[in-house]
Amino acid sequence: MKTLYLECSMGAAGDMLASALLELVDDGEEFVKRLNETGIPNVKFIKETSEKCAVTGTHLKVLVNGKTEHEHGHGHEHEHEHEHEHGHRESHSHSSMSSIEKTVSALKVSEKIKNEIIGVYKIIAEAESTVHARPVAEIHFHEVGALDAIADITAVCMLMEEIGAGQIISSAVNTGSGTVNCAHGILPVPAPATALILKGIPSYSSGIGSELCTPTGAALLKYFCTDYGDRPQFAVEKIGYGMGSKDFETANCLRAFLGKSRDMAARITELSFNVDDMTGEEIGFLTEALFNGGAKEVFTMAAGTKKSRPGTLICVICDERDRDKMLSIIFKNSTTIGVRESIKNRYTLERTTKTVSTPYGEVRKKISSGFGVEREKYEYEDLKRIANENSFSLQTAREKVKQYDGQK
Repeated sequence: MKTLYLECSMGAAGDMLASALLELVDDGEEFVKRLNETGIPNVKFIKETSEKCAVTGTHLKVLVNGKTEHEHGHGHEHEHEHEHEHGHRESHSHSSMSSIEKTVSALKVSEKIKNEIIGVYKIIAEAESTVHARPVAEIHFHEVGALDAIADITAVCMLMEEIGAGQIISSAVNTGSGTVNCAHGILPVPAPATALILKGIPSYSSGIGSELCTPTGAALLKYFCTDYGDRPQFAVEKIGYGMGSKDFETANCLRAFLGKSRDMAARITELSFNVDDMTGEEIGFLTEALFNGGAKEVFTMAAGTKKSRPGTLICVICDERDRDKMLSIIFKNSTTIGVRESIKNRYTLERTTKTVSTPYGEVRKKISSGFGVEREKYEYEDLKRIANENSFSLQTAREKVKQYDGQK
């Protein structure tokens, strides 16, 4: 199974995580181009080479209105999204959670990515809400800090999808120590919201007197990681170094290890339930909501139910970490009052994506291999676009792409 291990011995921030993952993709410059085409307002991504303690890595710089967050010259206010000792930016203009959702909904990314971005942001908002005893709707984020965080989160979500790891494991997180200034006074490190997000995640302080783990970094780890602990045994193929902005005696970087483990099975959750009083349209709406929420598979089967009524068996396959989210979607959008759960192993082929350049635009090609087989498939959405733009049939679009596959 493709395994991603995140070494957070110098904490975790959104930009450091995105930078480390960027080093794992085949063409980092091309991926940054894709990030800049997502349409985040007034935001530009720049890939930079950075060196810490004679180790070279990458820093994915985010410019908001042409400046980094710390160049805007604003202080750090902890009732809002913040990125501290790793060198980030804040503003005195504010964005509510609803305005952030509106910004994300307009991005030029898939619905799956949009839902992941909001999912990560909600972890931050809910932590701030708990810490300050205010409803999420009343939590406001500094406008520049919010755009910066949206940029980091979007980059990580897109990179995670590109890498396609079957399991994502994080080390224990070094939070740093000491204090940090905020609008309300001086707070201990980790800041209260960060500490709340890190509940359930192994963390520690090595004595470095600085804030190493930010709310965005903690929320990304909480959302994506399937496990935490020491690096497991697996054959490492790529290593990414994501550099922070500040300098310490220890190299300020987050390392990402990507490779394959011998165990090809991933743990998944299967949720199933019967309904006999939902229309086809309602079941279709539920299915779409589940996929948008991150379900791996959703399928239905005809079933006989109580009182000899014809009904439908609905099955949902998801990662264990997404179970509660799936349950919430199911109970909100279906008539069921009970859901069955089964924990199973899922065996998958290794999946990579390559890009084919054609006169009709770029086309993604999915390559799956393992268990002695290999197969390829062009991305349907790309073929559909070519077919629609050129009045081709889908088959003709596929044949046209094949003519340019493998050519420089």
